[in-house]
Amino acid sequence: MIIGVDTGGTFTDFVYRDGEKWGVYKLLSTPSNPAKAVLEGLKHLARAKKKQIIHGSTVATNAILERNGAKTALITNEGFEDIIEIGRQNRSRLYDLAYRKEPHIIPPELRFGLPGRILQTGEELAPLDLQKAGKLIERLQALGVESVAVCFLFSYLNPSHEREVFALLQSAENPADKPAGFKVSLSHEILSEFREFERTSTTVINAYVCPRMEHYIGYLMDELDREDSLGIMQSNGGSISAETAMRESVRTILSGPAGGAVGAYEIGAMAGYSRLITFDMGGTSTDVSLIDGNLTLTLESSISGYPVKVPMIAIHTVGAGGGSIARIDEGGALKVGPESAGADPGPICYGKGEHITVTDANLYLGRLIPEHFLGGRMSLMKDRVIPYFDAFARRMGLAPAEMAEGVLDVANTAMERAIRVISVEKGYDPREFSLFSFGGAGGMHAAFLARLLNIPRVILPQNPGILSAIGMIMADVIKDYSLTIMESQEHVSFESLKGQFADLEKKGTDDLLAEGIAPENALLEKYLDMRYEGQSYEIIVPFDEHYIEGFHKLHEKTYGYRNEDKAIEIVNIRLRARGIPEKPAFPKARKMVKDIPRNALLGEKAVVFEREPLPTKIIAREKLLSGNRIDGPAIVVEYTSTIVIPPFATALVDAFGNLVLEIAASE
Repeated sequence: MIIGVDTGGTFTDFVYRDGEKWGVYKLLSTPSNPAKAVLEGLKHLARAKKKQIIHGSTVATNAILERNGAKTALITNEGFEDIIEIGRQNRSRLYDLAYRKEPHIIPPELRFGLPGRILQTGEELAPLDLQKAGKLIERLQALGVESVAVCFLFSYLNPSHEREVFALLQSAENPADKPAGFKVSLSHEILSEFREFERTSTTVINAYVCPRMEHYIGYLMDELDREDSLGIMQSNGGSISAETAMRESVRTILSGPAGGAVGAYEIGAMAGYSRLITFDMGGTSTDVSLIDGNLTLTLESSISGYPVKVPMIAIHTVGAGGGSIARIDEGGALKVGPESAGADPGPICYGKGEHITVTDANLYLGRLIPEHFLGGRMSLMKDRVIPYFDAFARRMGLAPAEMAEGVLDVANTAMERAIRVISVEKGYDPREFSLFSFGGAGGMHAAFLARLLNIPRVILPQNPGILSAIGMIMADVIKDYSLTIMESQEHVSFESLKGQFADLEKKGTDDLLAEGIAPENALLEKYLDMRYEGQSYEIIVPFDEHYIEGFHKLHEKTYGYRNEDKAIEIVNIRLRARGIPEKPAFPKARKMVKDIPRNALLGEKAVVFEREPLPTKIIAREKLLSGNRIDGPAIVVEYTSTIVIPPFATALVDAFGNLVLEIAASE
């Protein structure tokens, strides 16, 4: 049985394929130990079957956000101990006069410098002081350090000093009362590129989260059967083995959202849509990404203010989800999020919560159908919600229904801003894209967001609430490698650059074979990081015989101009080793049926739209057929999600079972 697992703030989602049979399952997450919900779901689905599991984990992300990673030390060159504190001159809050930096996850007393120096040519200027290194390791043991990040200048050209420190750390004898051995992250293995601040930061993040990830994955593997296999989703849209994820945990920071983007890309391509804005609204947050023919990758990500320079799908996140809490600020204005009720206590309608959430507002307006929530397996308590809304509305001086729509409008505005960040602010016109909506709460907001942004079409796949888990099953195995070469255009040729990829190609091929990929299913993609001489940042350009013209074109597309008189620098070579596993096929309907089957109509109820209760059809999605047309207003219910079709939208079921909403332009 092949199973995709996505751990979210509110629900843990499962999608599985057992022979030709497909199925989905959701259960509440267990925030105190996310593995409990994962194991409970796996036992429910496949108690006595061999399992191939791909898992998107939030463990690395949460370790950073909650600052509960391992006790970590940094070893670097003498005099460079504070590089992670100094950082760059960029300031995210330039005009905040009261701004204070949060203390770094590695405090000053755990940053250590050693004598020894490698030059920018890769030659050794001064050998590493092994005597001081030995004494330093004794001090790390005395301080109870669990994990060590090692990052020396120019180690991407000559890693000998990092390897010497690694050998000492590995051979260190541990006192009986200390954990056995240090977890060690070497910068030339994590990120073999120039820019020492970003390389150090990425290595530090890896060292900080690795022990937590190793504990989490180890716990899962101990509970699984011996013949089961476990893969972990990466932030770059591919999966890796559990063993690799334990060593290179920094690559899993956005693993859940990345699964959703991959699922949207694959299903959108099948249905004929190559330009998508993905909209993943869950219980705690909303993730958005832009797909213009292919997934958009970035090397300029950060988490909690710490740069992470490994390839990631470009995903923008805002704290607006179904569990986002509504409140009144000091000025009397209505605010929604980023605080979330999460899975425990959850929204008021779940039975324990005390704060109004976006989910409660949808229920109050009739847009959530209590008896059909999670396929009827979880009851929602509308009666419990009413007194909270009455009291909150009195404080706002509004009618309760007006206040409930206000909660949704505020949440929609936050999500609209997020979509503008990845589209309008990057030079893309949202009107030229389709909104691909998924996540448990996405279907209730997608049509309203599309209208705000003048996006003409919304696509909702089957089982949108578990699309991230579907994406994990559909993901390739991907390994990314890079190396700084810093060559000027006139000093290299296509053939000489081709030769410099040889070592990376061998490593990529060997690693894919180790991940269980057959040679015929391995694909090696080559890229160059290029820039005009004097620029500070690079553009990733596919490597072929026309790489110079490719750079000019991409630069013009990105920045609006090209300068063919300016010399070009090739900064890094980059290899993406892609292993293509067997992927699930989605059947295409042979005929289209316009009329909705009678058994799909579950009834009618009053639902509030623009302050007015309107008679609204309730429709069971699993009974719909390809070709069915639904005129709004209507509510479509399914196991993993609820979809609101407002009066200004019309829906059509396409040949793959996707629900495609056409949105009337706002006046």
